[in-house]
Amino acid sequence: MKFGIVGTGMIAEFHARAIAEIPGASIAACLDAIPARAEAFAAKHRCRAYADINRFLRDPDMQVVNVCSPSGAHLDSAIPAAESGRHLIVEKPLEISVARCMRIVEAADRAGVLLSGIFPSRFHGAARELKSALQAKRFGTLAMGSAYVKWWRDQAYYSGSGWKGTKAMDGGGALMNQSIHAIDLLLWYMGKARRVCAFTGTVGHTGLEIEDNATASLEFANGALGVIQGSTATWPGFLKRVEVMGTAGSAILEEESLAFWKFAHEIPADEATRARYAAATSSGGGASDPSAIGHHGHRLQIEDMIRAIRERGKPLVDGIEATRAVALIEAIYDSAATGRPAVPAEPS
Repeated sequence: MKFGIVGTGMIAEFHARAIAEIPGASIAACLDAIPARAEAFAAKHRCRAYADINRFLRDPDMQVVNVCSPSGAHLDSAIPAAESGRHLIVEKPLEISVARCMRIVEAADRAGVLLSGIFPSRFHGAARELKSALQAKRFGTLAMGSAYVKWWRDQAYYSGSGWKGTKAMDGGGALMNQSIHAIDLLLWYMGKARRVCAFTGTVGHTGLEIEDNATASLEFANGALGVIQGSTATWPGFLKRVEVMGTAGSAILEEESLAFWKFAHEIPADEATRARYAAATSSGGGASDPSAIGHHGHRLQIEDMIRAIRERGKPLVDGIEATRAVALIEAIYDSAATGRPAVPAEPS
């Protein structure tokens, strides 16, 4: 399976490392609007470099295009890539609004290609263990589900990027860019959010068009309640935390570790699960350094996409799944702007 990578910034390196570890996978080409950056990436990863998307899409080898450009530019390359017959792997968020996400989803459907939105946290062992326990109804009636992403980014993170902190390219701040991983997990576990009430603000940085601080209260369709808190203004930064609590069990996921795992009716495997995932986190999780993350989640997700292509099946995180977190974040922004509860859109 040969891949083409659009955008050669930091996150593209994680895709490249992941692909390099997959037997039979390789990078055929890369695209960057700045030719020198494309050429440097190509020299490092032994692929062809392009600065023009039309020439890039004429490359004869690549079967999958990985979109790693700024968030608000994803559809600019994703749609023509789909129209060229390439399958798509698109970094989070899939795009910066539900409407823009759905344009990518629809383009992939029209072209008959597969689309996967990057949410590597779903592929971590502890995260999947929690999902399995939910599917087995071990939590009883779900009562509360919450996500906390209290991270730190210095001023240079925004002012030095050229696009971070802007509405046009970032689409949002601490929620759309950073907390979206935890929000995706929360929806994967708890199901659809029925309505939200929220507040957002910018308290720790200057010159931003977006929030660096947000909190929201949620009512889920199943009757459970929850909270989302996201920030890039909380020094020194803490691992992302997702809590799932019910009438018969509770679990707390901190990045890749299980900080709590207990049920009213324990099974023999529970002690082993606690031991296996008590200290599973091997990186800083991006809490204070966006580059301090592992690429193993990306590798597992790319492997899932390869499986789906070969089996003519469906990736775990398809375009609709990848849009759900964007829809909830849009509703949070709407509630914060109007001062009223908001109802997340249902992508379909």
